[in-house]
Formats: sequence, C-alpha cells, structure tokens
Amino acid sequence: MTRMKDLRDYIAALDELGDIRTIERPVDPHLEVGAVIRRAYETCAPAPLFTNIKGTAPGYRLLGAPGGLSSAEGRPNARIALSLGLAPDSTASEIINALADARTRTPIAPVMRETGPVKENILLGDDATLDRFPTPLLHEGDGGPYVNTWGTIIARTPDGSFTNWSIARIMMIDGKHMTGLVLHPQHIAYVWQQWADLGKDMPFALVQGGPPVLPFVSGMPLPDGVEEAGYIGALIGEPVELVQCETVDLQVPAHAEIVIEGHLSRERTGVEGPMGEYAGYRPNETSMQPVYTIEAITYRNDPIWPTVVEGEPVDEFHTATGLTLAAETLTQLRAADLPISSAWMPFEAACHLLVVSVAADWRDRLPGTSTEELVQRIDDVISAQRSSYVVPRTVVLDDDVDASNGAEVMWAFTTRVHPTGRRLVRHGRILPLTSCYTQQERHSCTGDHVTYDALLPAVEEGREQRSSFRFIFPAEVQQHVLDHWDD
Repeated sequence: MTRMKDLRDYIAALDELGDIRTIERPVDPHLEVGAVIRRAYETCAPAPLFTNIKGTAPGYRLLGAPGGLSSAEGRPNARIALSLGLAPDSTASEIINALADARTRTPIAPVMRETGPVKENILLGDDATLDRFPTPLLHEGDGGPYVNTWGTIIARTPDGSFTNWSIARIMMIDGKHMTGLVLHPQHIAYVWQQWADLGKDMPFALVQGGPPVLPFVSGMPLPDGVEEAGYIGALIGEPVELVQCETVDLQVPAHAEIVIEGHLSRERTGVEGPMGEYAGYRPNETSMQPVYTIEAITYRNDPIWPTVVEGEPVDEFHTATGLTLAAETLTQLRAADLPISSAWMPFEAACHLLVVSVAADWRDRLPGTSTEELVQRIDDVISAQRSSYVVPRTVVLDDDVDASNGAEVMWAFTTRVHPTGRRLVRHGRILPLTSCYTQQERHSCTGDHVTYDALLPAVEEGREQRSSFRFIFPAEVQQHVLDHWDD
C-alpha cells in the first residue's frame, strides 16, 4: 500500500471508495457546518467536503470527519487505515499491530527540503490573520469557534533536546489570537512549562492538513523522549519531508495545507471553553489557558482545513486517540513479556474503556499464575504509562472475544465480570474531561481507576462452552452451513 503524501492524495483515495461528499451549496459556519459533520458521524455518511462556506475566501475548503468511520461497505476502518498507509479493508487487529510493531523499529528521522507546497502563499505581520479561513462555531454553547480540532501543534524545549508533535483543542479569540488546553502531563504542557519557567513565550507552529498519518500519531501517548516525527518515519517506512518556518525556529511538513506560526504566552490569560467533547457531553465550565499569538501563516493554493466535531461516538477522538493509546498499551505489555494478544479501546465506549485480550495459552506460558496475579501484572504496566490517567476502566478478557466488536465486548463484560468482586482499584491522576467522575474529582484531577478480571476459569475448573455459531458447532457443520447459506 502506498502511503498518502498529503491530504489531497487522501481525499482522492476516499473519493475512489465513494467516501467523500462534496457540498457546493453555501453553508453557514455558525453551527450548520458542525451539524452536518455530526450527522455524518452518526449515520456513517461519506466525509463532507465544504467548498462554499459563508464568510470564507473563495477557493478555501473545509473537510469534515477526516478520520471517522467510513461509509464504504464492508470497510468501516477505511479512513483510519488509509491514513496510516494501510489497505482500506484492514481489520482492527491489523491496524493495532501495525502501530505496535512500528514502535519496535528504529525511528527514521525527517528530512529537510528547501520549500514545499505549504509555501505557495505567505502571510506575515498584520496580514497573518484567521479572517479569510474557515472558523466555524461547531456546537451550540461552545466558548467560540474552535479552529484546531485535527491539527498538530509543534513545539520544542528551550534547549532543543526534544521536539513534540501533539494535538489539542484551540479556540479562536480573534483573527490574531487563540487559546487552547495545555494540560499536564501531556507533552505540550511539558514543553510549555520549560519556556514559562524561563519567563519566555513558547514558539509554536500549528499544522492543518498535514500528511494523513500526522493527527493519529500526534494523539499517540508516546513515552517521554520519543519523538513523533521519527516514529512516523518508522511506521510509513520513509522520512517525513519538512520545511523551515518563516518566523520561528521550527520545522513543519512540506505538504501541509496550512501552517500557523507564532508564540504561546508564558501566562494563562485566556478564557478557554467550553466545548462539546469526546465523552458525548458539552461541559459548562471554562478554564484559564495560555494565549497563542499569530505572527505568520503559510498555505497552499485553495487550502483545505480538516475539522472534527467531537461528541457521542464515533468520531476522531475515539478512532485516533483510542486506537493509538491501545497500540501503545499493547507495546508496553508485550515489552513486559506478558502473554497479550491485543489491546483495544472500543469506539462505542468513548475512550472510557480499555480491553486487554490475553492469549489462550497464557496458563502454559505462565504456569502457576492465577488470574488475579496476571491481572495485577497487567495493571502494574498500565498504571506506569504516562497515558494511564486517560483510562477510567480496563477489562482483561480472554482472546476468544473480538475486542473490536462492541456487541461482543458488551456481552462478555456483562457475563464474565463479577458484580462486586475480581477487580483492582487504584487512585491516581485523571483527565478532567472524563465525564464519569464527580465535579470534585475532575477539579482535583484525581480519582479511581478500576481493572476488571474477566478471565475465564481453566477448562478443568469447569469453564462453560460459548453457545454461538462459531463455538458450539463442529467445524464441518459450520462450513456446510456456510457453503449452502445462499440456498
């Protein structure tokens, strides 16, 4: 499979699948754009490509639902897979293993180019404003237009030792200023804090419409010191092409649609939020966050701005953040030499549930180990990850359950998890956007995490047989039925 160099290659590939719908009629950026994109998610419709947005410069476009589930029949993961350089019919298992396997390969550093398509237009000083670009109000009650929902923020530590590519929501204040979440322990906050401690504003570059793989990896909870640029190279098998920014000492993808440059304030003076979020609710509270000041904008001719409208599953937070968090968890569990088949965050659970699948032969590989002991070892690995604060619930299941099948996970969870027993509870940091916690817990950023032991007993201990087509009928009977099914 040839990887997509830029967003335009990706849109062309979706078009071949019938998974793009071009909307040429005038569309209002005040809520109408957001409503169309939300309905596209909720009906698994083709990704909407808006070409006539009121108040936007002619030729400027907006792509909705760039990483949601696909409308292509039999290929629900097509947008995810194509973004990662995989075949559009890739299964959940193939996708998660591709991400995890890339973590074991040597990073491939990016390469510099003299120029690239993103330099076709350059705005500096007073001309560098958001006024000509799409700036939609996405949800009723949002604190303002959210101009970053699928873009990558590039920042580097003051000593130059670490460059982070991350994704976080950013709200427009006016044409020259934005504010957005900078939350610890995310790496953007790690970098920003170092600049703030020096009493300096942090240089930033905000990339819109970069290589399709970029937003997925930007949301991946890579360990401290691991840079996204090198990991992407290992994942796609070739270096990312970069160009130098105009006003800050940062490098950005040469084939991006739009790059916004400037500085992020050392103090939290911007009122940010609220915004409809990934849990499926719109919180009512605001917070004080640093302010982005725009100093330059470079962009391609007829640029395309990708936009996500978060809410009830399934949207990009669930496909991108959930997918990559599960892949990193799988990497760490395998590194601990545990008998794990896979890890998955069911899209339908809005990133509130992690499923860890244990290999069928785990008792042979870990003789004398009880289910309680294995679950404790799994929980120890998960709790040591930087991303553990995101996941309120983990369930450990046998790998006879397809973790990517929401209906099968629901059945297994409700029939294999004891109502009150066989669970580990640990107290620690939580993501304040996680809706299942109390307001007090969310304000303190601390709460309980639970890991459920849903492993079946050994056969000799009376394990019951699954009563389904796949498990309770002999293989020859299943095949006979399948061979004659159309009759």
